[in-house]
Amino acid sequence: MKQDDCIVYIVDDDERMRVAVRDLLEAKGMNAHAFGSIAEYTAFSRPDTPGCLILDIELPMISGLEFQMQVDQEAHPPIVFITGYGDIPTTVKAIKRGAVNFLTKPFEQSELLESINAAFEQDRLRRRDAATLAALRDKLATLTPRERDVLPLIVGGLLNKQAAAQLGISEVTLQIHRSRVMHKMQTNSVAELVRISEKLKLLSGASVAAR
Repeated sequence: MKQDDCIVYIVDDDERMRVAVRDLLEAKGMNAHAFGSIAEYTAFSRPDTPGCLILDIELPMISGLEFQMQVDQEAHPPIVFITGYGDIPTTVKAIKRGAVNFLTKPFEQSELLESINAAFEQDRLRRRDAATLAALRDKLATLTPRERDVLPLIVGGLLNKQAAAQLGISEVTLQIHRSRVMHKMQTNSVAELVRISEKLKLLSGASVAAR
Protein backbone atom coordinates (compact mmCIF):
# COMPACT_ATOMS: atom_id res chain seq x y z
CA MET A 1 0.00 0.00 0.00
CA LYS A 2 1.30 3.45 -0.94
CA GLN A 3 1.95 5.43 2.24
CA ASP A 4 3.70 8.62 1.15
CA ASP A 5 0.36 10.25 0.36
CA CYS A 6 -1.00 9.53 3.86
CA ILE A 7 -0.40 11.18 7.23
CA VAL A 8 -0.54 9.80 10.77
CA TYR A 9 -1.57 12.19 13.55
CA ILE A 10 -0.45 11.15 17.05
CA VAL A 11 -2.18 12.69 20.07
CA ASP A 12 -0.69 11.64 23.42
CA ASP A 13 0.21 13.74 26.45
CA ASP A 14 3.11 11.40 27.22
CA GLU A 15 5.94 13.04 25.29
CA ARG A 16 8.15 9.97 25.32
CA MET A 17 5.36 7.83 23.87
CA ARG A 18 4.32 10.21 21.11
CA VAL A 19 7.92 10.86 20.08
CA ALA A 20 8.68 7.13 20.08
CA VAL A 21 5.63 6.40 17.92
CA ARG A 22 6.43 9.26 15.55
CA ASP A 23 10.04 8.11 15.18
CA LEU A 24 8.90 4.54 14.54
CA LEU A 25 6.49 5.60 11.83
CA GLU A 26 8.97 7.93 10.16
CA ALA A 27 11.51 5.08 10.15
CA LYS A 28 8.87 3.04 8.29
CA GLY A 29 8.57 5.79 5.68
CA MET A 30 5.31 7.30 6.95
CA ASN A 31 4.50 10.98 7.38
CA ALA A 32 3.68 11.67 11.03
CA HIS A 33 2.79 14.65 13.23
CA ALA A 34 2.69 14.47 17.03
CA PHE A 35 0.60 16.56 19.46
CA GLY A 36 0.33 16.71 23.23
CA SER A 37 -3.40 17.48 23.36
CA ILE A 38 -6.64 17.56 21.39
CA ALA A 39 -6.39 21.35 21.28
CA GLU A 40 -3.00 21.18 19.55
CA TYR A 41 -4.30 18.62 17.07
CA THR A 42 -7.47 20.54 16.16
CA ALA A 43 -5.48 23.78 15.76
CA PHE A 44 -3.25 22.10 13.18
CA SER A 45 -4.15 22.80 9.55
CA ARG A 46 -4.46 19.29 8.17
CA PRO A 47 -3.91 18.80 4.43
CA ASP A 48 -6.66 17.17 2.41
CA THR A 49 -5.08 13.72 2.28
CA PRO A 50 -5.90 10.27 3.71
CA GLY A 51 -4.76 9.71 7.25
CA CYS A 52 -4.99 7.98 10.60
CA LEU A 53 -5.47 9.49 14.04
CA ILE A 54 -3.64 7.68 16.84
CA LEU A 55 -5.46 8.90 19.92
CA ASP A 56 -4.69 8.33 23.58
CA ILE A 57 -7.70 7.75 25.82
CA GLU A 58 -6.42 9.68 28.86
CA LEU A 59 -5.75 13.26 27.77
CA PRO A 60 -5.90 16.67 29.52
CA MET A 61 -9.10 18.75 29.24
CA ILE A 62 -10.94 16.26 27.02
CA SER A 63 -10.38 12.52 26.74
CA GLY A 64 -9.89 10.71 23.47
CA LEU A 65 -13.23 8.94 23.88
CA GLU A 66 -15.06 12.21 24.56
CA PHE A 67 -13.47 13.71 21.46
CA GLN A 68 -14.65 10.75 19.38
CA MET A 69 -18.19 11.23 20.73
CA GLN A 70 -18.35 14.97 20.11
CA VAL A 71 -16.91 15.42 16.64
CA ASP A 72 -18.18 14.65 13.18
CA GLN A 73 -16.05 11.62 12.39
CA GLU A 74 -16.27 12.39 8.67
CA ALA A 75 -14.16 15.48 9.42
CA HIS A 76 -11.28 13.50 10.95
CA PRO A 77 -9.23 10.46 9.93
CA PRO A 78 -10.16 7.01 11.27
CA ILE A 79 -9.07 6.56 14.87
CA VAL A 80 -6.72 4.02 16.41
CA PHE A 81 -6.97 4.34 20.20
CA ILE A 82 -4.00 3.67 22.48
CA THR A 83 -4.15 3.56 26.27
CA GLY A 84 -2.37 2.31 29.34
CA TYR A 85 -5.67 1.63 31.10
CA GLY A 86 -7.78 -0.39 28.71
CA ASP A 87 -10.97 -2.13 29.77
CA ILE A 88 -13.60 -4.04 27.84
CA PRO A 89 -16.52 -1.54 28.17
CA THR A 90 -14.36 1.34 26.93
CA THR A 91 -13.01 -0.77 24.08
CA VAL A 92 -16.52 -1.76 23.02
CA LYS A 93 -17.70 1.87 23.05
CA ALA A 94 -14.76 3.01 20.94
CA ILE A 95 -15.15 0.25 18.35
CA LYS A 96 -18.94 0.72 18.12
CA ARG A 97 -18.37 4.37 17.36
CA GLY A 98 -16.08 3.49 14.47
CA ALA A 99 -12.57 3.16 15.89
CA VAL A 100 -10.30 0.99 13.77
CA ASN A 101 -8.61 -0.58 16.80
CA PHE A 102 -8.01 -0.19 20.52
CA LEU A 103 -4.45 -0.95 21.59
CA THR A 104 -3.24 -1.26 25.18
CA LYS A 105 0.27 -0.03 25.99
CA PRO A 106 2.73 -1.56 25.53
CA PHE A 107 1.53 -2.77 22.13
CA GLU A 108 3.28 -4.68 19.39
CA GLN A 109 4.72 -2.59 16.56
CA SER A 110 3.21 -4.95 14.02
CA GLU A 111 -0.27 -4.50 15.47
CA LEU A 112 0.07 -0.72 15.39
CA LEU A 113 1.28 -0.74 11.79
CA GLU A 114 -1.52 -3.07 10.69
CA SER A 115 -4.07 -0.81 12.37
CA ILE A 116 -2.63 2.28 10.69
CA ASN A 117 -2.71 0.64 7.26
CA ALA A 118 -6.33 -0.40 7.87
CA ALA A 119 -7.15 3.21 8.78
CA PHE A 120 -5.44 4.49 5.61
CA GLU A 121 -7.49 2.12 3.47
CA GLN A 122 -10.71 3.04 5.27
CA ASP A 123 -10.04 6.75 4.78
CA ARG A 124 -9.22 6.26 1.10
CA LEU A 125 -12.51 4.43 0.56
CA ARG A 126 -14.46 7.08 2.48
CA ARG A 127 -12.90 9.83 0.40
CA ARG A 128 -13.58 7.97 -2.84
CA ASP A 129 -17.24 7.47 -1.89
CA ALA A 130 -17.54 11.13 -0.88
CA ALA A 131 -16.10 12.24 -4.21
CA THR A 132 -18.51 9.96 -6.08
CA LEU A 133 -21.45 11.35 -4.13
CA ALA A 134 -20.35 14.93 -4.76
CA ALA A 135 -20.16 14.24 -8.50
CA LEU A 136 -23.67 12.77 -8.46
CA ARG A 137 -25.00 15.81 -6.60
CA ASP A 138 -23.41 18.06 -9.21
CA LYS A 139 -25.24 16.13 -11.94
CA LEU A 140 -28.50 16.32 -10.01
CA ALA A 141 -28.10 20.09 -9.74
CA THR A 142 -28.19 20.36 -13.55
CA LEU A 143 -31.78 19.06 -13.71
CA THR A 144 -34.59 21.55 -14.21
CA PRO A 145 -37.45 21.60 -11.67
CA ARG A 146 -39.64 19.59 -14.05
CA GLU A 147 -36.87 17.05 -14.64
CA ARG A 148 -36.54 16.68 -10.87
CA ASP A 149 -40.27 15.95 -10.78
CA VAL A 150 -39.84 13.29 -13.45
CA LEU A 151 -36.84 11.55 -11.85
CA PRO A 152 -38.64 9.88 -8.89
CA LEU A 153 -41.43 8.73 -11.20
CA ILE A 154 -38.92 7.07 -13.51
CA VAL A 155 -37.16 5.21 -10.72
CA GLY A 156 -40.48 4.49 -9.00
CA GLY A 157 -41.40 2.08 -11.77
CA LEU A 158 -44.30 4.02 -13.31
CA LEU A 159 -45.11 3.54 -16.96
CA ASN A 160 -44.56 6.61 -19.12
CA LYS A 161 -48.31 7.00 -19.48
CA GLN A 162 -48.82 6.82 -15.72
CA ALA A 163 -46.02 9.28 -14.98
CA ALA A 164 -47.32 11.71 -17.62
CA ALA A 165 -50.83 11.55 -16.18
CA GLN A 166 -49.52 12.19 -12.65
CA LEU A 167 -47.69 15.32 -13.83
CA GLY A 168 -50.50 16.46 -16.15
CA ILE A 169 -48.33 16.41 -19.27
CA SER A 170 -48.39 14.45 -22.50
CA GLU A 171 -46.60 11.14 -22.82
CA VAL A 172 -44.37 12.61 -25.53
CA THR A 173 -43.33 15.47 -23.23
CA LEU A 174 -42.68 12.96 -20.44
CA GLN A 175 -40.44 10.95 -22.75
CA ILE A 176 -38.47 14.10 -23.63
CA HIS A 177 -37.94 14.91 -19.97
CA ARG A 178 -37.00 11.30 -19.25
CA SER A 179 -34.39 11.34 -22.01
CA ARG A 180 -32.90 14.56 -20.66
CA VAL A 181 -32.75 13.16 -17.14
CA MET A 182 -30.92 10.07 -18.35
CA HIS A 183 -28.51 12.22 -20.36
CA LYS A 184 -27.75 14.68 -17.56
CA MET A 185 -27.30 11.91 -14.99
CA GLN A 186 -25.05 10.14 -17.51
CA THR A 187 -26.75 6.77 -17.39
CA ASN A 188 -28.22 4.49 -20.04
CA SER A 189 -30.51 2.37 -17.88
CA VAL A 190 -33.27 2.85 -15.35
CA ALA A 191 -31.59 0.28 -13.09
CA GLU A 192 -28.48 2.46 -12.88
CA LEU A 193 -30.65 5.53 -12.30
CA VAL A 194 -32.27 3.68 -9.39
CA ARG A 195 -28.85 2.98 -7.88
CA ILE A 196 -27.89 6.63 -8.30
CA SER A 197 -31.13 7.74 -6.64
CA GLU A 198 -30.47 5.40 -3.72
CA LYS A 199 -27.00 6.92 -3.23
CA LEU A 200 -28.54 10.40 -3.30
CA LYS A 201 -31.26 9.23 -0.88
CA LEU A 202 -33.98 10.28 -3.29
CA LEU A 203 -35.97 7.08 -2.76
CA SER A 204 -38.36 6.28 0.04
CA GLY A 205 -38.30 2.95 1.84
CA ALA A 206 -40.83 1.57 -0.63
CA SER A 207 -39.65 -1.04 -3.09
CA VAL A 208 -38.67 0.19 -6.54
CA ALA A 209 -39.34 -1.67 -9.74
CA ALA A 210 -36.86 -0.75 -12.45
CA ARG A 211 -38.04 -1.64 -15.89
